[in-house]
Amino acid sequence: MTETKSPIRSRVALVALILGAAMMMLDVTIVNVALPTLRESIGADESTLAWIVSGYSLAGGLTLIPAGRLGDRIGHKPVFVTGIIIFTLASLWCGLAVDGTQLVIARVVQGLGGGLFFPAIGAFIQLLFDGRARGRAFAVLGASIGVFTALGPLVGGLIIQAFGDEDGWRWIFFVNLPIGVLALVGALVLLPRGVEARAERGFDGFGLALVAAGLVAILVPLIQGEEAGWPWWTWASMVAGILLLVCFGWWEVGRARRERTQMVPPRLFSHASFTGGVILGFVYFASFTSIFFVIALYWQSGLGFSALESGLAVLPFSIGAVVGAALSERLSRRLGRGVLVLGTASVAIGFLALWLVVLLVDPSAMTMWIILLPLIVAGFGNGCFIAPNIQFIVATVERHEAGAAQGVINTIQRVGAAAGVAIVAAIFFGALDTSAVAEVAPQGQDAVQAALAAAFTASARWALLASAIGAVLAFCLVWTLPKRVAERPTDIVTGG
Repeated sequence: MTETKSPIRSRVALVALILGAAMMMLDVTIVNVALPTLRESIGADESTLAWIVSGYSLAGGLTLIPAGRLGDRIGHKPVFVTGIIIFTLASLWCGLAVDGTQLVIARVVQGLGGGLFFPAIGAFIQLLFDGRARGRAFAVLGASIGVFTALGPLVGGLIIQAFGDEDGWRWIFFVNLPIGVLALVGALVLLPRGVEARAERGFDGFGLALVAAGLVAILVPLIQGEEAGWPWWTWASMVAGILLLVCFGWWEVGRARRERTQMVPPRLFSHASFTGGVILGFVYFASFTSIFFVIALYWQSGLGFSALESGLAVLPFSIGAVVGAALSERLSRRLGRGVLVLGTASVAIGFLALWLVVLLVDPSAMTMWIILLPLIVAGFGNGCFIAPNIQFIVATVERHEAGAAQGVINTIQRVGAAAGVAIVAAIFFGALDTSAVAEVAPQGQDAVQAALAAAFTASARWALLASAIGAVLAFCLVWTLPKRVAERPTDIVTGG
């Protein structure tokens, strides 16, 4: 690499990288407020709604490690540019989709594009910054991920309010077009031509196929099972998925013994703390991202609020996340692991309080003000956790294993988000009983709305309890991580 680092050019290039990250993370949650309108606009059924959210996260997660390997071989700039182009064009496809099946496919392609360009962000931060500046750049990246994920529902609500319920959901995807173009131009103009390749150049294609097939075999019955009535094939598929994941583990161990490149290096799991950290990432993202899915459906389809009101309802979470993310670097230096303990404890307390509110408050009295404090507390905890968590998990392995560990963690977190939505959606729709709605229909719209509110409240209680239990488990797992990490970040490449 012969290009000279310019502080100003590096900072402007960071903006282009953050635009890409913001676009990808915004789409994790922005679509949630559009789910009720998608049911009316294109007739999306319950399983389609779950796939729209889970398919995106799963595709992105499974692409992260191969994309990092590809960037090592041909340079990260062409991979980043290609990923941005795919993501932007897939966003256009999402907005133009005519039915649920087409939208699910477009969302999967969108996730593939995001997983393709995301690993290059960390690689370029390493290249463009040194010392404490690198640490601040990674902190900005981590904060951006947390903030834009949390802001998604509000942005989605504003867009639907502006463009209407019928076609407003399309503009949720169209908004990515100018962002994608800006990120693409910035990348072409500002990013250096390449990144020094790593010694490990191989690619474990069969391992990727095994883990992808295993995860899909598990997620399909979780998403389709309730609607299909849990026939025999759903259970057979889950058993097959578990067996495929076992085969994946056996395959990776065999490649390690032959000194061939592994998708998930087994040596990483010789560190008990790393194993705990990986499980923590899976559980935390499963509980955290699924909460937006539940609130959007409950608030709009159950309580009859608009998409904007649904977005405003979770605004306190976003505000708390911004505050927590802004303080996370300072708290991390002062408290060490304590910042993650504070973060997971706050999320667990907030989610448990939210569940108690929905359990105890009459649906007719439910307003955004009643859930304000629980969501602020949970959002603050999320901001404290998201930015520094990866550095603490990576600190459990040797320095030369940091890049591989980073890739595994990012993948597991995205897979956790997909699995969390699938599981919580199965619980939510499985507990949803709207039979009373037809019985009270002759009594008028008010009676129908009251019956819907009661049905969706009962369903939301179970779904929110599942998310709260996941948050409590994450709090228990955070103690497996080291108390401190090195002052200067190790050579970490996000998603590589």
